Amino acid sequence: MLLIRCPYCEEERPELEFRHAGEAHIARAPDLAGESDEDFEKFFFIRSNPKGLIFERWRHVHGCARFFNAARDTVTDKFVTTYKAGEPKPDIVAVANDAGPAAWANRPPAQLNDPAKSKPRT
Repeated sequence: MLLIRCPYCEEERPELEFRHAGEAHIARAPDLAGESDEDFEKFFFIRSNPKGLIFERWRHVHGCARFFNAARDTVTDKFVTTYKAGEPKPDIVAVANDAGPAAWANRPPAQLNDPAKSKPRT
C-alpha cells in the first residue's frame, strides 16, 4: 500500500484515505463562455498523461478533507513530494529528469525545493 504525506496534517497516511482529483496547475480561461467548443472540451476533458513526473491534485478525504498537490512518478508510482494547494509548482523537474527516481525518491520536500540541495546522492 502506498503512503501519502498530507502537507496539512504533516503525516504519512495510507492511500485509502485519499482521492485523486486530476491534474494540478490547470489554468482556467478568464471567459469560458466565449471559448470555442474545442477549447472548452480541451479544458474540461483533455489532460496530459506523461510517462514520468506529473503534478496532480489530491484530497485527504478521511483526514483533514483538504486538497493539496503532489508530484508523482507515473512509472514507479512513487510520490516525489506533496505541497499545499495554492503554492507554486516545486522546481524538481530538472532533478527528476537528470538523476532519475532513485536520486530523489526518499528526499524530504525541503530538499526537493532547494536547488542547492537538489544534487543526486552518490
